[in-house]
Amino acid sequence: MGGIHGIDLFIIISYLLAILFFGTIFRKYIRTTEDFFLAGKMLPWWVISMSIIGTNIGAYDYIGAAGGAYRFGIAQANYEWIGAIPAMVVSAFLFVPYYWKAGVYTVPEYLGKRYNVYVRLIEAILWGLFLVCLLGIFFWASGIMLNTYLGWPINVGILITAIVVGIYTVTGGLTAVAITDVVQLMVMFVGGIAVAILGFWRVGGWSGLVSKITATHPEHFKLFLPLDNPVYPWLGMIFGLAFVLSPAWWCCNQSIIQRTLGAKSEWDAKAGMLFATFPKTLIPLLVVLPGFFALALAGNSSQIQNPDQALPWVIKNILPPGLAGLVFVAFIAALHSSVDSTLNSAATVWTKDIYQRFIKRDASDKHYLIVGRILTIAFVIWGVIFAPVTNKFPGIYVAMQNLLSFFQGPTLATVLLGVSWRRATQWGGLAGLVGGVGISAVLFASKVNFLYVAWWSFAGSLIINIIVSLFTKPEPLEKIQGLVYGLVMKDENIQNIINKRVNGNE
Repeated sequence: MGGIHGIDLFIIISYLLAILFFGTIFRKYIRTTEDFFLAGKMLPWWVISMSIIGTNIGAYDYIGAAGGAYRFGIAQANYEWIGAIPAMVVSAFLFVPYYWKAGVYTVPEYLGKRYNVYVRLIEAILWGLFLVCLLGIFFWASGIMLNTYLGWPINVGILITAIVVGIYTVTGGLTAVAITDVVQLMVMFVGGIAVAILGFWRVGGWSGLVSKITATHPEHFKLFLPLDNPVYPWLGMIFGLAFVLSPAWWCCNQSIIQRTLGAKSEWDAKAGMLFATFPKTLIPLLVVLPGFFALALAGNSSQIQNPDQALPWVIKNILPPGLAGLVFVAFIAALHSSVDSTLNSAATVWTKDIYQRFIKRDASDKHYLIVGRILTIAFVIWGVIFAPVTNKFPGIYVAMQNLLSFFQGPTLATVLLGVSWRRATQWGGLAGLVGGVGISAVLFASKVNFLYVAWWSFAGSLIINIIVSLFTKPEPLEKIQGLVYGLVMKDENIQNIINKRVNGNE
């Protein structure tokens, strides 16, 4: 137990080299910014669906969720059970069609069309900063994984991930990211199922798992934790997670939505999001169980010094040679899928919403393509530098959710009113977004739990937007045509917007 076999190391190195080669073969198809950022708007629904799940099931699920389950128990599964599927359905039918028909590259760009340029700038900065910080979290997860399993120094694991993912993302853009996500998703599902089967066999089935854990951690099988729980209080899980963080993730997250923006048709965009709900139903089985297996077999021993080491410990200690290497590759694939998607989305936001719109508006398309690639490289470097900051939080999952809760509430409120309420004005949207972020800042300074921060910033942003909108002049219909539910955009107008998009015009 615990040794690394030559066959496992061979499988891991072969995967890293193969995915690097596979990802870079798409570089010859990248000629424009639309090719680089939106895969030339040629993605079919099945690629979108698998890429969405590949993006979603990544470092924060396999590593962070396993660590969360090890520390907090079944309550960690609420991130999959509460709100995910309904939010995905709502996104498919209410949000995605309007994003796609607006002919935008990003969610901030849509908000710029619906409200004004100031809303776009603020939202772009918020998303841009979040995505580049999220890269650090994902790099840290990869370093933890390679350190626990292979014994490599964490910094070495981070650098290897940065080099492999950075190369194929810079060369192949969203096309390479989406296609490699498809391959990685298939590999990670095989790995997750293998861990579940062999894990149950080692602990003596479900009854054996329950008896081993309840003996020392009786609250680990409670779906909702007490109100005084410092991380996952039940009231915060309902209002902060189910009503805000989950819908915001599936309806406003640039990394998720960008795949639908690259769809070859509106139908493919909606179907891609909708069909992603089916593999999503299996996720709790794959991401939470490893944390329980680690707790049942290792307990709180010195073998697992950090809860985020639970998953690689399980792989290293319960799987036979060969299969251990294959399963480890599956989880490395999950990490890479998160990193490449976040990296491409960060480059898109900073290039299209900030650089092209506010710094250099009249350059050639080739210029913006070069800038996008340069920014991708810069973000890889930043992610490597920022990665150790993750260790200051009680787990990868908590680190990510703290970052998200700062602005996800105001973002959801602004997008929700923008799509569903034609009376929302540009000044209402601006006031609601700024006010909501201000509420988040005050609550964070007061050390309020991040779940409550998400809820109250959402509610505050919603109220501010409505009040200011009612006291300001309504937006003309020609401005919001096709951007608001019930105001359908004519087909020729859709095509005109798509044709003009490359010029960066509002």
